[in-house]
Amino acid sequence: MEAFNTSLIIVLLIVALFDFTNGFHDAADMVATAIASRSIKPGIAIAIVSSATFIAPLTIGLAVADTVGTFIDISGASALSGTSIIIGALLSAISYNLVTWFLGYPSSSSNSLAGGLVGAGLYGVGSEQIHWGYEALLDGRLEGLMKVVMGLFASPLLGFIIGFLTMKGFFVVFSRLTVKASRFFIVSQYFSIAWLGASHGANDAQKGMAIIGMMLLATGQTAQFTVPDWAVIWCASAITLGTLFGGWRIIQTLGFGLFRVKPIHSVANQMGSALVNSIATAIGAPTSTSQVVTATLLGNGAAEKPGHVKWHTAAGIISGWWLNLPISFFLGWFYCFILTNIRA
Repeated sequence: MEAFNTSLIIVLLIVALFDFTNGFHDAADMVATAIASRSIKPGIAIAIVSSATFIAPLTIGLAVADTVGTFIDISGASALSGTSIIIGALLSAISYNLVTWFLGYPSSSSNSLAGGLVGAGLYGVGSEQIHWGYEALLDGRLEGLMKVVMGLFASPLLGFIIGFLTMKGFFVVFSRLTVKASRFFIVSQYFSIAWLGASHGANDAQKGMAIIGMMLLATGQTAQFTVPDWAVIWCASAITLGTLFGGWRIIQTLGFGLFRVKPIHSVANQMGSALVNSIATAIGAPTSTSQVVTATLLGNGAAEKPGHVKWHTAAGIISGWWLNLPISFFLGWFYCFILTNIRA
């Protein structure tokens, strides 16, 4: 039991690091448009999203944690295999987060973790222990890995569509307003960015909680998958701390690298992104706030004037999304292989 407790402490620390990197990745995305449009000072914007990110997981259910934490069955695995899968997946996600942060590209911590879990799970327990969700999908239901994949891949597309429609709607509604109306968009951002932060905390923060629930199951601390209250507070605190630090490289890319962002774009982006996250959270599907915010911003720009969007920069960001899952898959498999054989 002492070894199990040591393993649990190690995983808790790595989960905190994962959530920290997740926080500064997604914080940059959430505040980028507010800062670029000069609507809110950086410190105030980060403080708002940090507070909302912390509060949301404590007040909203854990449907996303249940989805992420149960698509790989480690209940029958040995403690060595179970902990190797979990640590391998976390190291995979952290590695990808750090590399993309250094390059200044907004990437998906969710995709990194999902890919790492599948790769590590295939090595640690085999494909038969992974709930792929194929059969349920044929019956019109979203379960297991299919629910994770659909949430992660459908949300950017939905974000682009909602971003496009929101911007078009704003142009229709506010077409006769004068330049002074921009003050309305500046003030309203204090509410829209808080909603975005809350939607981030209700979805992304739950992935670390899912990992802790898996670890408790793998080490025999629980008989079935569950997320205790202390795990909610632990993960919410770590992701909030990361949010407070922000990611200025990513802010530069997203806020200033795609097109000239004005207050109207910023409000449309925050509202559209928050809506996508909230819809996904309601059905228990994980999203990537980074991808949702980026895709929604591209929809905002395309709705106004497609020619003003730097699509080559957007293409570079999106190419990183496609590489995310396969690279994380390989890293998860590799880390699990190393951990299993070192500790064997």
